Amino acid sequence: MVLSFTDRGIFCEAGGFFIDPWRPVDKALITHGHSDHARAGHRRYMATEAAAPAIRHRLGVKVDTVRFGEVRRIGDADVSFHPAGHVPGSAQIRVEVAGEVWVVSGDYKTEPDGLSEPFEPVRCHAFISECTFGLPVFNWQPQPAIMAQINAWWAANAAEGRVSVIGAYSLGKAQRILANVDPIGLILTHGAVEATNRVLREQGLRLPETTWAGPDVGLSPGALVVAPPSALGTPWAARFGPSAQAFASGWMALRGVRRRRGLSQGFVMSDHADWRGLNDAIRATGAERVFVTHGYTAPFRRWLADQGYDAGVVETEYEGDDADDVEVIE
Repeated sequence: MVLSFTDRGIFCEAGGFFIDPWRPVDKALITHGHSDHARAGHRRYMATEAAAPAIRHRLGVKVDTVRFGEVRRIGDADVSFHPAGHVPGSAQIRVEVAGEVWVVSGDYKTEPDGLSEPFEPVRCHAFISECTFGLPVFNWQPQPAIMAQINAWWAANAAEGRVSVIGAYSLGKAQRILANVDPIGLILTHGAVEATNRVLREQGLRLPETTWAGPDVGLSPGALVVAPPSALGTPWAARFGPSAQAFASGWMALRGVRRRRGLSQGFVMSDHADWRGLNDAIRATGAERVFVTHGYTAPFRRWLADQGYDAGVVETEYEGDDADDVEVIE
């Protein structure tokens, strides 16, 4: 096997490296900067040029960088990184050993978001795919439709003098909203979001003007506030004045999640592939073997087996970008 599955992560013996390991290793190839994939403690890191700034910011480590599509020889393995469309700089990692090609997807989505490098299918013999939303109930609306909903919600709240507070993951989802929202008024950001904005702006990504919602910022009628989901319903969010609070997440497709969080509004927006996206991406690889990881692994593996794939489940410690903020319903 080109890649094997260990208690530290996905391992390439021919190259002596791990991909997105969750325990300390000598050499770690990182698909993207989210905390369940890019962890502290490794001796050496490799990532794309576009993913490296966020990883350096989060972990304070040196990162060896590669361009998308550039082939690196590591031991007896040829390695390249290809766009995953998840967040800026996110990659699928292609590993070829003695003519056999395996691809690790990391996290991915197939719809272009106007911010991340668009997903590119990579032909391979074996594909290790996330399946965070691997059930038919998860089918995303096109991004323009979701953004129209967010714009209308903000405009209606502003007309009533209320603040619009939207919860979105600090790396990726928050900037995706910022890059596509109609800037009809003041946009405030939580410190975690603004710090990530600064990193991404420094590498050339275009975002609208935002203001850090520091301790001196108080009542802000009509403003849009973008914050991590964990900030919703806290004294931090309450200080801006009367508000409407919403959460942008794929989990908003499940009514029970929104109800338990006590939200008046949820926007179904995810940086992961939906049911159709997962199936389209897997077909495009041409792979006969598919391993699925984190998410609805058991039912999705059964579905793939029924479609004729040699399908298996990989147990990992990946969680998906909203895992800290919702209870996943199996």
